[in-house]
Amino acid sequence: MRKSKFEAGDGSDHPTPSRRDFIKGAALGTGAVAAGGGTLMGGIGGDQLAQAATGETWWPSRWGAEDQAGASNWMTPEKTLAAVKNIKDGKVYRIGKVYEAGMPLFGARVFALRVPGAPTGGPFGENALIYNDEFLATETGQVGTQFDGLGHIGVSTGDAGNKNEHRYYNGFTGAEIGGAYGLNKIGVEHCKPFFTTGHLVDILGLKGEMPDAGVEITMQDVSDALAKQGMSPDDVQPGDGVFFNTGWGSLWMKNNDRFNSGCPGIGLEVAKWLVSKEIAITGADTWPTEVVPNPDPKLAFPVHAELITKNGIFNHENLTFDALIADGKHRFVYIFNPVPIKGATGSMGSPIAVT
Repeated sequence: MRKSKFEAGDGSDHPTPSRRDFIKGAALGTGAVAAGGGTLMGGIGGDQLAQAATGETWWPSRWGAEDQAGASNWMTPEKTLAAVKNIKDGKVYRIGKVYEAGMPLFGARVFALRVPGAPTGGPFGENALIYNDEFLATETGQVGTQFDGLGHIGVSTGDAGNKNEHRYYNGFTGAEIGGAYGLNKIGVEHCKPFFTTGHLVDILGLKGEMPDAGVEITMQDVSDALAKQGMSPDDVQPGDGVFFNTGWGSLWMKNNDRFNSGCPGIGLEVAKWLVSKEIAITGADTWPTEVVPNPDPKLAFPVHAELITKNGIFNHENLTFDALIADGKHRFVYIFNPVPIKGATGSMGSPIAVT
């Protein structure tokens, strides 16, 4: 099995390099910077590096030079009414994980919940009322089932120390969006609620066994899986969601070390197909949705950059589809409203599927 270039933790007191550290030195979406060390290849700079790093200038957005909502702009009343047609039996599925101590975490990330006092207050009044509150210390957008917002991923197109050369969705620079107390632009509060048709691609069902870490899901896999499910790539419409079940989620809370070591997932071939289909969101039962390690060792999370940074397409990680698959459901209404914390890079929360 191919191993990733970093290790990840499970919330213990032994921090290890995080995914953020792994990304830091690399130009996402390219081999312009070696993923492990950040060494520029060829001594190019400025506009040349931007082209080498991404293959194109991706801004302004199709929704305008000031847009901060990305592909959530597909969420319209017409899209809602089209999605409702997928509801046949009214069954509701929770497709997010339970947030709990001991779940797989990355590096020094923490999930710590405390109920002060237990009870926190009381008794009060003649009826002796008592109450409990909780204190939660965690990364609100990047633990457990996590929704990647537009401010989560960018590309360094030149001098790594120059925030004017850090580019995000719609070409916003690091200088424009930066802020230690929250992003000034493309925070998750700008994302519109999702109510759209979801298509589930069951790779585990196609293969008959869970692929190893580093195994890339190809377009042939996608077509074959959809055909086995009585579906077609042509079914995917603008603004839809496309999700992938690999079986990797079965390792959650059972073998966290292996879960964190890498995963099967989509590569740039499938990512570019998703872009061509003009989807709003993708996701998987893995922690990045994309294949890790990437078959090209020079690339650091290129699918994240292709989808989020260049095209404003959102990514929902660590989902669970077991109940849907057990019921033979591969098309549904996907519903999720990111927690609108101003300036946040992502969101916790539990998406649902309705069939």
